[in-house]
Amino acid sequence: MIDQFSPTGGGRVCAVLGPTNTGKTHYALERMLAHKSGMIGLPLRLLAREIYDRILKSKNPREVALVTGEEKIIPPNPRYWVATVEAMPLERTVEFMAIDEIQLAADTERGRIFTSRILHARGTSETLLLGSHTMRPILQRMFGNIQFLSRERFSNLSYTGSKKATRLPRRSAIVGFSSDTVYSIAELIRRQRGGAAVVLGALSPRTRNAQAELYQSGEVDFLVATDAIGMGLNMDIDHVAFSATRKFDGHRARNLLPTEMAQIAGRAGRHIRDGTFGVTGDCAPIDEDLVTAIENHEFDSVTKLLWRTEKLDFSSLPALIRSLDQPPPRDFFVRSRREDDEDALHRLCNRAEIREIAKGGAALATLWDICQIPDFRKIGGDQHARMLGDIYTHIMNDGRISESWMEPQITRLDRTDGDIDALSSRLAHVRTWTYLSHRSAWIDCAPYWQERARAIEDSLSDALHEKLTQRFVDRRTSTLLKRLKDNAPLLAGVTEDGEVIVEGQFIGRLLGFEFIVDPRASGAEAKSLRAAGEKALTPVLAARAAALANAEGEELQLDEDGTILWRSGPVAKIQKGPAPLRPEVVVTGIGDITPNLRGRVEDRLKAFVTNKIEGLLGPLVALQVAANSEGENGLKGLTKGVAYRLAENFGATSRSQIGDDLKQIDQDERAKLRKLGMRFGEFTLFMPALLKPAPASLLTLLWALWTDRRPGDVPPPSAGRVSIELNESLPHAYYYAGGYRPSGTRAVRIDMLERLAGLIRTARNESNPKEGFETNAQMMSLVGCSGEDFEAILRSLGFRKNVVKRKVPVTKDLAAPEKQNDAPAAAPATPADDTATAPESTPNDAAPEAAMGDKAPEAAPQRSVKAEEAAEEQEIEVSLWRPAMRRPKHTGKPAQNRNKGEQRDNRGRGPNQNKGKGRGPKNASRNAGGRPGHGKGGSNRPPREKKADPNSPFAVLAGLKAELSDGDENAKSKAPEKTE
Repeated sequence: MIDQFSPTGGGRVCAVLGPTNTGKTHYALERMLAHKSGMIGLPLRLLAREIYDRILKSKNPREVALVTGEEKIIPPNPRYWVATVEAMPLERTVEFMAIDEIQLAADTERGRIFTSRILHARGTSETLLLGSHTMRPILQRMFGNIQFLSRERFSNLSYTGSKKATRLPRRSAIVGFSSDTVYSIAELIRRQRGGAAVVLGALSPRTRNAQAELYQSGEVDFLVATDAIGMGLNMDIDHVAFSATRKFDGHRARNLLPTEMAQIAGRAGRHIRDGTFGVTGDCAPIDEDLVTAIENHEFDSVTKLLWRTEKLDFSSLPALIRSLDQPPPRDFFVRSRREDDEDALHRLCNRAEIREIAKGGAALATLWDICQIPDFRKIGGDQHARMLGDIYTHIMNDGRISESWMEPQITRLDRTDGDIDALSSRLAHVRTWTYLSHRSAWIDCAPYWQERARAIEDSLSDALHEKLTQRFVDRRTSTLLKRLKDNAPLLAGVTEDGEVIVEGQFIGRLLGFEFIVDPRASGAEAKSLRAAGEKALTPVLAARAAALANAEGEELQLDEDGTILWRSGPVAKIQKGPAPLRPEVVVTGIGDITPNLRGRVEDRLKAFVTNKIEGLLGPLVALQVAANSEGENGLKGLTKGVAYRLAENFGATSRSQIGDDLKQIDQDERAKLRKLGMRFGEFTLFMPALLKPAPASLLTLLWALWTDRRPGDVPPPSAGRVSIELNESLPHAYYYAGGYRPSGTRAVRIDMLERLAGLIRTARNESNPKEGFETNAQMMSLVGCSGEDFEAILRSLGFRKNVVKRKVPVTKDLAAPEKQNDAPAAAPATPADDTATAPESTPNDAAPEAAMGDKAPEAAPQRSVKAEEAAEEQEIEVSLWRPAMRRPKHTGKPAQNRNKGEQRDNRGRGPNQNKGKGRGPKNASRNAGGRPGHGKGGSNRPPREKKADPNSPFAVLAGLKAELSDGDENAKSKAPEKTE
């Protein structure tokens, strides 16, 4: 027995020993509150705060004090003191004293403090030492009259092996041994399980308390923490999972001791509820012998305690260092390693100015007190010692730390911006000033600085808690998972924008009847959101279906890809049906509503599509009805066949495809077709009403569906364009359906091409038939192109280029005109006409000379007399166009299937196909044997005489005959609505 370690003061000393979850701390609190005064030392600041809050529920706050290294709440005359073991105010006399987790006296980092408290902390009436059974033998050796009280664990603890972090049960704690490990695990839990609270020793007490409350309140079901939770932290944990069994203790990486693992695993299970422990991630399974020891609480007894002398010599700096190096007085004590305060003392002693001041006595004692300031910042021994040296010189030179030096140190930390690491760093720095503010002997206006440092620390702590919550807690997934697991009804709603809100959380969007999960969610989180959405939206979908069944036509839209939109969301798609103008309507997302309501929705959408087709494609529908009708209102014979052909080709077809049939149709039958909206163009049979953008877009969509193509791959031609570039990969039927005729390298809008034909006829009548006609800007403006593209259009219409030489006047004193190209270099402006039935407008005749071809200017500028005398003539080349001798092959690929609405290729003769003399454009209505523009028996060329007087009676009579004959269909093609 060791007499000097025997309890003093006559109070009872009792060791309450047992594993975790035995109620030792609760027993100590009951004993303390039964005395008039008391003090309890706890291993963690977080646990101290928990005990303090618990006592406040039964005692007046003016009777309870809280003292930690960073937090001090001390009323004027407190009766009960709650403190960390390091911060216990042992100068206070109390009836009751308790030291918790005394087995930490064997810890290499903090052991000597616990050993000191075991030896010297006493209550006048009663002292309790709380800890593990492993301390019983050494306590018996240290004290002769100590009493022992054993406590048994209330619940069982069992090992469950290895599990993935994403498969851990709810109310689990995952233990890591570095901040990086803790953060990475918390991020994984957030993505997969909704979120986790984070507890690290480096966090401020306020932040740790807020994170612990996040877990305790049930807002999250997982806690990711360091081994700090093993020190008596009372939380509702059912399972503890080790992510590793090695840790860095500040000096080296080592395996966890069996008692350390048991202390951590013992956090699982509360009161009489059993708990489990295991491993997760890459952690190797725990050895069977160690598992047995943890489950049965059987460990080797503690044989050595860490110790450092309490008797220090301040007579001189060398004497102080020698006193710190004193050896332990007994064999069961082990000299603790050099700690942070000793390390700081040795570093400061290397500075001459410090040695000059701290020669002994009070100056040296002050230096030692300053060395006790913890290194909260963990920035390294040199920097910490440099800060301590600055504090010491200020105190020794000025008597106190000046406000002018302290103010900027604190002010620069009063910021809440930045990420988690930045906030944690500022918190660590401000904790140093919080510690100093409680040393009133060193600082003037200590209460002010305490309040100032506390305010900054609180704001930083709150900001850090918010950042941790934002990063590691998905409140949405966490809330929904709980509701789903409890099979509770979900409160859901849909905003006007389609946002789906379930239990106050945004989980996705409702597009029509299709629920789209929030794209930011993935993996298990996305599955949880989808499950919650499907469960919550069942009544919402029924209500939306009823609204759709009664929707007005203005609420519905048909997109270019065949999607039917309602309230900006897709509700159905049209697909290929039994006929080109009868597509099928497929409704999506209504499988869970009643059959009756489903039928009403389908009927409403089918009616919408039918009305859409009949409204935009009325002439084509009427033509198809007339072709299928019998009797007086129906079409007959070849007229019926022509109508079928036009309907099969979606409202437009090349005239050459049905030229033979067309010649045999009389004027009465043609009148029926005209009445139905058909126009007989020189090159194309078409329906002008279908050339507008909306009908053309719908026809392109129906053509794509009928030919088994994806509508999105063949969008309609751009509205307002008079010509577009020809895509060789698309069949010509696509362009005809959209209101365009393939011509050379471009596809020209059908009405514009017919107007071009009218201009060409006029130009040919005014030109020499042997040489041909000249192109002009008005022609090119109609088709929106020039140069090679325009020449290709002319060739596709059956014309060939003839280059001739002409003489033009030129003067010596003026520069000779440059040789002009066959066509202008730049295309004229494209007409802005976006409708097919707009009246013809005469282009500006005052086009640039280059755009008008090679014709010489009508009037030369005024010249001087000398220039006129020097006038000469110069030959230039001019491009003229005339009909080709044979019809060229139609460019493009031949159609493969007429039944699919595709056009056949024009592989016959061109538009100038005539077997008699002359090669004028062929008129499909040659029932009278005439040629276009010249009446019966006429020719497309002018009379053989050199020049004809346009005002002669013969010319006037010929014009009247042309207007009365079938040729008037071509003569009127300048305006498509008048073109036949």
